Amino acid sequence: MSRLPCLFVLFALLALARLVHAAPETYTGIAPVNGQGEDERAAALKTALANVVIEQTADATILSRADVASAVAQASRYVLQYGYERNSSGAAPLQLVAQFDRGAVDAMLAQLGLRAAAPTANAGTSQARVWIGGLRNADDWLRVAGFLAHDPAVRDSRPLFAHDDGVLMQLTLAGGLAAFLDAVSGKGMLEVEQGAAAGTDAEATLVLKP
Repeated sequence: MSRLPCLFVLFALLALARLVHAAPETYTGIAPVNGQGEDERAAALKTALANVVIEQTADATILSRADVASAVAQASRYVLQYGYERNSSGAAPLQLVAQFDRGAVDAMLAQLGLRAAAPTANAGTSQARVWIGGLRNADDWLRVAGFLAHDPAVRDSRPLFAHDDGVLMQLTLAGGLAAFLDAVSGKGMLEVEQGAAAGTDAEATLVLKP
């Protein structure tokens, strides 16, 4: 494999750090979809926000309140970005993954007289060190940076060490490493390899597919 120039590695790591840390704090909502049409997307955004509201209030019946249902119906006011992933479970072939503005959603909950159930942003998270290899050029770096920045399971991502065609990443995950690796292997972009990369203390190794 070709080697990444040291200067390029430095700039790539800085760009990755900016991509991961520049984004505002968000809530992630997921909803199954059959396609990417406008009408289905609008309905899925409402479902995704409804799931966020239920999760944050710990009340599965909260949408029976007319004022809450009315607020959720305006999901487009709170969404920052969204994307589609293959749905590995359920009848729908895809799932919409939406990132909602945490501050705006919290303000909406407060206005409705509701209080978030989660006390800390890091509740239920875990730490893992993962080696990501197969990085040959700037396009490869952009692909990995975008993947980490938008994956709903990755709460934080920090580069620790770069060498040759790979980098050691410290990940903060919503859930365990095993669940993250299972999800990654189903997305077709990164291949999970057995064991740690030589010369690293990584807990897992991922290789970017060409």
